[in-house]
Amino acid sequence: MKKILLSLLCLVGGLSLSAQKTKKVPYPGGHYSIYRLWLQDKKGTDFTLRHPEKFLSEKALRRRYKQNLQVDSTDLPISQRYLERIEKVGLHVIGGSKWNNTALVKVTDKKTLENISQLSFVKIADKVFEAPDSIVPEQRETIVVDSTAKFMVKTNSYGLGKHQIEMLNGLKLHEAGFRGDGMTIAIIDGGFQNVDKIPYFKNVNIIGQRDFVYPYNADVYGLGDHGTMVLSDIGANVDSMFIGTAPHASFVLLRSEDGPTEYLVEEDWWAQAVEYADSIGADVISSSLGYFKFDDKSMNHQYREQNGNTAINSRTASRIASKGMILVNSAGNEGGRTWKRTNFPADARDILCVAALTADSVNATFSSVGPSYDGRVKPDIGAQGVNSTVIDGTGIITTANGTSFAAPISAGMVTCLWQALPEKSAYEIMDLVRKSGSRADFPDNIYGYGIPNYWKAYQTGSKK
Repeated sequence: MKKILLSLLCLVGGLSLSAQKTKKVPYPGGHYSIYRLWLQDKKGTDFTLRHPEKFLSEKALRRRYKQNLQVDSTDLPISQRYLERIEKVGLHVIGGSKWNNTALVKVTDKKTLENISQLSFVKIADKVFEAPDSIVPEQRETIVVDSTAKFMVKTNSYGLGKHQIEMLNGLKLHEAGFRGDGMTIAIIDGGFQNVDKIPYFKNVNIIGQRDFVYPYNADVYGLGDHGTMVLSDIGANVDSMFIGTAPHASFVLLRSEDGPTEYLVEEDWWAQAVEYADSIGADVISSSLGYFKFDDKSMNHQYREQNGNTAINSRTASRIASKGMILVNSAGNEGGRTWKRTNFPADARDILCVAALTADSVNATFSSVGPSYDGRVKPDIGAQGVNSTVIDGTGIITTANGTSFAAPISAGMVTCLWQALPEKSAYEIMDLVRKSGSRADFPDNIYGYGIPNYWKAYQTGSKK
């Protein structure tokens, strides 16, 4: 994922010069590996389906019940008995996925690794990370601009963000009073640099943040500004300068992307972030992350895996709607490269995978294409991803390119639509979005169902 991001961010100025020039340092924590253990069952879990309030928030349960969705065995936390046995043989549990029934373990020597064979409840052990000898560390941008207002010409109340909402016919939703009020959006990204310091974000309702990258860091505001730019496309609320697509929503900021390395384990961290978003009651997940190529080539994905149920992040993504949430994920930026295809988890079922378009509605040459390996239309929809207005990690309102920005622009509008049609399920909202698309009658694998018309989607949904 970061190889795609860094090449794009260097072009648009999103990667600081200090980060580019920093010398390599020894990998923090020394040498170790991480393995994903696929567990046989959940015997010994401390929880029961009779009391879901013990592991899901009240908001999460209300969201499920409202859509007639049942809490099932995938929601049960991992067996504590199994985790204790894993620790007893010398393996250090550092995470895991309850939906996939997996445990992540840190391994520091081969002898300890051999102890996995003693665990009869472990079906498969997959290596997902190998600590490198050295890395180029991520650097926090220390310069934050107080304001760029004096350099900007104010022409309308939406400022520079107007067109990317206008092309989706989203202004009418805003004018009707649907701006994300009462909705919670979880953003999964690689860092939200200086969001806590940039004045333009003072009006954004951030209700929580959490890091899922081992070793866990309490400060998601210190590393990488990709998430900063993504957040701005949805939540910016600066009158006459930049209004995002859901400026009144509440936001939870989750970090699952490790900047210096690229390993399969990031898909596990992404899955953990999704499950956390579910547990606290998020409605929409905006993710501009995707994977297919890794530092260890043996871990690389193959096109034949793009069935929505092979990669752990895709397996997780395909379950999201069944939990009552909507995932809006970037398609990827490989359209002009050898891979060309959408990334993982963009191949997932029952999500909205978003392509990047120019301001005049033409597909961006870098935007990844479909179909999925099993023949499903990918991407699902398109939005502006060329010269998208963003706020970067220094606090400057600027522009950036990538499906990374088409996705959050879309996620905000999906959120507003759902606010307007609260009785609809996640599946119904996504269906309305697709059917409102400019190419809904003839979807293809470049534009998907085309550019959604969110006002049309609202009108259609209001009649049903």
